[in-house]
Amino acid sequence: MIITKMALARRTFLRGLGTTLALPLLDAMVPASTLLANTPAKAPTRFGALYLPNGIAMPAWTPATEGAGFEFSQILKPLEPFRDSMLVLTGLDNPDGTPHASRPTGFLTGVRDGEGLRGSKPSNVRASVSADQILAKAFGDQTVLPSLETSLDPPDPSGSGCCGGACVYHATISWRSETTPLPMEINPRAVFEQLFGDSGSTDPAVRFARLKRKQSVLDSLMDRVAELERELGPRDNTRLSEYLEAVRDVERRIEKAEAQQGLPHIDQPPGVPATFAEHARLMLDLQLLAFQSDLTRITTFMFGREVSGRAYPEVGVPEAHHATSHHRYEPELMAKCARINLYHTTLFAEYVEKLRATPDGDGSLLDHVVLVYGSGMSDSHAHSGIGLPITVLGGGINTGGGRHIVYPKGTLLADLVLTLVNALGVPLERLGHSTGQLDVEPLSL
Repeated sequence: MIITKMALARRTFLRGLGTTLALPLLDAMVPASTLLANTPAKAPTRFGALYLPNGIAMPAWTPATEGAGFEFSQILKPLEPFRDSMLVLTGLDNPDGTPHASRPTGFLTGVRDGEGLRGSKPSNVRASVSADQILAKAFGDQTVLPSLETSLDPPDPSGSGCCGGACVYHATISWRSETTPLPMEINPRAVFEQLFGDSGSTDPAVRFARLKRKQSVLDSLMDRVAELERELGPRDNTRLSEYLEAVRDVERRIEKAEAQQGLPHIDQPPGVPATFAEHARLMLDLQLLAFQSDLTRITTFMFGREVSGRAYPEVGVPEAHHATSHHRYEPELMAKCARINLYHTTLFAEYVEKLRATPDGDGSLLDHVVLVYGSGMSDSHAHSGIGLPITVLGGGINTGGGRHIVYPKGTLLADLVLTLVNALGVPLERLGHSTGQLDVEPLSL
C-alpha cells in the first residue's frame, strides 16, 4: 500500500486476508488549508431508530412540564446529560391496528392498518416502505452497506405469541417494500463479519478459517497499519489507534461470548452474550463502529420484539416482560414496567455518551447523527397507540434541542418521521398515512 502526503480519500480501506477495514474520518482526509465543510471529507449525517417493545409505563416517562425548562422523568433521567441535544415529543399517535403487530410496523412506515393485519399469514404480509429504507436508498450508494438492521430478540419461532398470525410484524421495524420486511440480525458475530469481513472475497472459507484459528481481523492488516501510521500526524495516529482498539475490543467480547456457548443450558446462537446488558452493549457498539467507519449511515435497532417474554431479574423483574406490561394499572406491576423501561434507557444513554466521546470531523458522532428513540405503543396494558413515548436526539439536524413539546390530539407519528426525512435532505411528500410535516422550529440541516 502506498500512502502519499496528499489527502487520503474518505473511502480509504485497509485490506488483508478475509478482512476489509474502513478508516474513520481523519485529518489527513482533509486537504491542507481547506475548510472541512467544503471537502468530500465533511462528516456525513447519520440516522438511527431504536425501538422499545411492549409499550411504556407512561406516568414514569412523560415530563410533568413543557418547554425548555422541563424536568426529566424517572425513565428519561439517564438522558439528562444530553438535554441540549434532544427533544421529548408528547402527543404523537400511531392509531388503529392489531394490538402488537401494528405498533412496530407503523413506527417508521406510517401505516395505519385497521383490520389489515388481523389473521395475516406470512405469505401476504403488507405494510409500506419504512423511512430508514427511504434514506438508505438516497444515501446507500455512498457507503458499503446501505443500512444495518439489528435486534436483541429473534422472531417467535413457535408463532404462538404473535397477534395477527404473522410473527414478522413483531420482529422488525424496517421494510424495504410493501411486502418485504427486513430481518433484524441478533448475532453480533454475523454483524461483525458483515462490517469487517472481506465482502470482496469469492471464497467464504477464508473467513471461516480465520475464525477457526481465532485470528483477529486486524492481524493481517498490521503491516499496512504501520505504513499508514508513518504518514499520519500525531492526532490522526491517536484517533486511528483508538479506533483499532475499539474494533479489537468488540471482537474480543464476541469471542468471549462464543466461548461461553460450551456452558450448559445456554441455548443461543454463537456470538450472542449470555446477559442482556452485554448483548445490548455489543450490538450498540457495532452500530457505533459502523457509523465511525462510514460503512453505513442508516441503522435500526430493537431492544426486543413485541410480545417479548424476556425476564429482567437483574433489575428486579423476574416475570416475563409482556405479562408484566399488562399491569392492570396496579402500582407494583407498573413500577416493574418502569424498571424495565429505565434499564433500556440507561443502556441507550451509555451508547449516546460513546457517540459524544467519539471524534468525527469537526465535532463528534453525536453532532452528526439523528436518533429516534421510543415505541409505537404507549399504555402497554391498553395496547394504546395514542400519545407515544418519543425522543429525538443528536445534532445531525438543527432541532433547537432541550425542549419537551406537547402536540395537539390527533397528531401523527408519521408526520414527525416525514419531517425528519425531509430535514435530512430527502424530499418526500408523504409517508404512509402522514398528513404533512410537523411544525418543529428550527428543524433543518
